Amino acid sequence: MGFTIGSSRSTKEFRSGARRRGRTSECTAVAEYTGLWGWDVVPGARAAAPARTCSCGRADCPAPGAHPLPLAPTVRAGATLDEVTAAWGQYPGAAVLLPVGRGFDVIEVSEETGRRALVRLERMGLPLGPVTATPDGRAQFFVAPGAAAELPQLLYRMGWDDADLDLRALGQGAFVTAPPSDHAGLGPVGWLRPPALDSAGNPPQARLLLGTLAYICHRLRR
Repeated sequence: MGFTIGSSRSTKEFRSGARRRGRTSECTAVAEYTGLWGWDVVPGARAAAPARTCSCGRADCPAPGAHPLPLAPTVRAGATLDEVTAAWGQYPGAAVLLPVGRGFDVIEVSEETGRRALVRLERMGLPLGPVTATPDGRAQFFVAPGAAAELPQLLYRMGWDDADLDLRALGQGAFVTAPPSDHAGLGPVGWLRPPALDSAGNPPQARLLLGTLAYICHRLRR
């Protein structure tokens, strides 16, 4: 299944490059996510610069290049490289999206906050999971499922509930763009802290990181 972006020329160039990427680096990345880290993966839409027209075909798309493709199946955790290649062959050039709320939730802050927090958390010896950096300047910390539902209560208990923090949690029903995919036509997503065998399937509880993240968010706001 293909999709169109922009003019016929840009569509041809996009599809050609997308097929090559989909059969090599993206398939390898997806197989690593499913087979090594135990995450589900969903083929996602892309957006073409500079207009950021979404490959889903909707002129009024509310999230161009940042949502699952319509009717695209989930590639389940445990899928092999052959299974991934067969599935991704139906959606050449699709972005690699990870469903949130299954193996992990996400706490999102500014990239500057995320980088400073990582240094502090590592010095403190606290457990850490994967952390991504998005091209729009956000850092996404993978934490144990349930964090999104618990966030208001956790902030209240820590005394941060009344603070104006640039911090939010993503849970069930959300998706994050995974490296090496482009996010929303803005550029590729990268790792601030890549997955590891000891943390990908067992991310830390949000409460262990939240105090540091909230404190640095507050300091930067000031």
